[in-house]
This record gives sequence, C-alpha cells and structure tokens, in this order.
Amino acid sequence: MCVAVMQDRFHTMRTTGSYTTTTTLGEAVRAFVPHPLPPAEPALSPDVYAVATQRAEMALGRLAGVAGLVPSVDWLLYSAIRKEALLTSQIEGTQATLTDLFDDEAGLPVANVDDVEEVTNYLRAFRLVRDNLRSPDGLPLSVRLLCDAHRLLLDGARGTGKQPGELRRSQNWIGGTRPGRAVFVPPPPDRVPALLTDLERFIHDPEPSLPPLVRVALVHVQFETIHPFLDGNGRIGRLLIAALLEQWQLLPEPLVYLSGYLKQHQAAYYQRLSAVRTGGDWEGWIAFFLDGVEAAAAEAERGIVAVASLINTDRRRLLAAPRVGAVALRLFELLPLMPRFTIEQVRQRLETTFPTATAAVKLLEEQGILAELTGQKKNRSFGYAAYVALLSA
Repeated sequence: MCVAVMQDRFHTMRTTGSYTTTTTLGEAVRAFVPHPLPPAEPALSPDVYAVATQRAEMALGRLAGVAGLVPSVDWLLYSAIRKEALLTSQIEGTQATLTDLFDDEAGLPVANVDDVEEVTNYLRAFRLVRDNLRSPDGLPLSVRLLCDAHRLLLDGARGTGKQPGELRRSQNWIGGTRPGRAVFVPPPPDRVPALLTDLERFIHDPEPSLPPLVRVALVHVQFETIHPFLDGNGRIGRLLIAALLEQWQLLPEPLVYLSGYLKQHQAAYYQRLSAVRTGGDWEGWIAFFLDGVEAAAAEAERGIVAVASLINTDRRRLLAAPRVGAVALRLFELLPLMPRFTIEQVRQRLETTFPTATAAVKLLEEQGILAELTGQKKNRSFGYAAYVALLSA
C-alpha cells in the first residue's frame, strides 16, 4: 500500500493559519496567513513519518553510493541539474526539451528560444544558490539569497514586469481569472517579510525536533503558501528543496531530480499542498513528499547505472578501434559534459588544431558513438545520440 494512503488515517484536523480580508482589483478576498512552522495543536507524531523517512533516507544513501560507478561526479551533476531545471520549468508550462537545452549550450539554433531561456535561467539561479552555500564567504540560505536567485530566474522578456528579485508589493492569487474566483489567495504583501523571517528561523533552528527530510517537506509547503513573488514561486520553492537536501547533508551532491516525480503526479502535488492549507493535512503532504523522494532517488539510481553501462560499453568499443589516439580518448571523456557540439568547440576544449579535432570526431563517428546532426558538408554539428536518448527517456 502506498505510504501516502496509509498515513491518511493519522491525519488530525488542525488550524494551520488564519484568514484576513484584503482588497485587490476592487474585490474583497480572504487571504490566508499561515502559522509559523512546525505544525502544532497537535504536533506531528513520529508514527506518521518514521518508516517513510527511513525508506527515503535509505534510497538517498543508495543513490550516493552508486554514484561511485561513474568516474566523474561532474558527469552526473551535468545531467541531473539540467533534468531538474527542465522538469521544474515544465511543471509551470515550459515546453523546452533536454535536446533543446543541449543545442542551446552548443550554440546551435533552437525554435523555442523563450522556453529554453527559462530553463537556463533556472540553471543560473541554482548555481548561484549552490555556490553561495558552498563558499565560506557566501550567503546562507536566506530571503536575500532567494531574492538574488529570483532575479536570475526572471531575467528576460517574460519576467521583466514581475519584479525580479523583489518580494511582491501587491496581492496575488492562484487559480481563477480574477481574485474573487481564486482557488487560493496567499497572504497580503505587508505580511510576507515577517512570514519569511519565521521560515528562515525554522530553517536555521540549531536544535530541530524533526528529521531533515520532514523539515524539507514543511519548508516547501510554507514557501509555496506564502507565495512571496509575483512569478516563479513554484520554481524557487522546488529549488529550495534541492538546496536543503544538500545543505542538511541528505545528499553530497544534487543528484536527485524530484521535479520529475512532482510533474508525473502534478494533480496530487497541488491537491496535497492545498489540503495542508484548507484542512491542516500536513501528514498527507509529508507522506506524499517522502514517497516522492524515495521514488526519485530510485529513478536517479537507475539512471546512473544506465549511464555508467553506456559509457563503459562505448569506451571499450573505442579502445578496441584501430588508430585510436589520445585526442579521441580525451574527446570521448568530454561527451557527457558536451553531448552536442561543433568541431570548432572540440578544437577549443581540447586546445588542438582543427584537422586534429576533425579526425577525432570522425573516429568516434565511425565507431557509432557520435552522429552528425545536420546532413551538411559545412557548419556541421554532432551529438552523442545514445547518451541524449538515455537522458531524455
């Protein structure tokens, strides 16, 4: 039986916030103001989350262990971070694909430029947060850091008018064409700073009473309920999940892309978030979240095994080829970080001549590792087709 179903019997109705009347666009609406974390009256019982937490933590541990199958963790990070960026953006309606993203990074033309820009903006925001958290001089996980990430996330045409990097100064709502028909109305803008301060205090509590994974689940709901920005709240809230998994040492690297699970179960995801606000069902959300972590970790583990198998098979094929040289081998080791490229990019990355780069690409093409993408004689581009297909599956 699914953990999310089992835990429903533990759910006790509780008040998770209060309502206040505010006016927006000429309509009076009831805006929800959440109570500070953790849930209280009653508090969460360990019976609710103990088994599911253990299973999710074990799945994350297996994922961290199997990462050792691949010679370079950078290979895994390259694909995992991009899959998370893509999937979290797709939840919000972005239509870009992984191939679009690889093409854009290779300088190749893409049709849906705006969608790709949204994904690459998420990558920039994620790197900013991660670099700060890993640097002794960086910002801690804070409102200021999230605002800096939000500025990068909305950098571009679609986000120009949505106050990039700033907490909202007006009332927003979720669902419905106008405030009076909204599915949910977040707190009034004047309440947002204090609510985020409470959330920041919970994140940095020196003596937490709950397991890290449960706290991650609580933080995500609270952030989404506060909805502090005019746009991009979902993506920043899911970025917060990835940052906390690493900061609280649940994973040494961001190898799990939880947005894949949330996208696959998108209706249940939104339903569980809503049930916390309307009925205090923290238990149902936590069970759903822990199920998701376990499933996403297992999926990432299978992906790593498949990538390791593909790369090892192709490496053996290349080593058995006649005339294989150092440049061709160096090119092969670059492919997981450069799955689509031009010969000029190979020349630059390997710091060699154009004829030498061309010969290396040709050798890998002859071995069936690379495929030419344009069908042209000039301005050709190439791709590690099997690898791209595996990541896109």
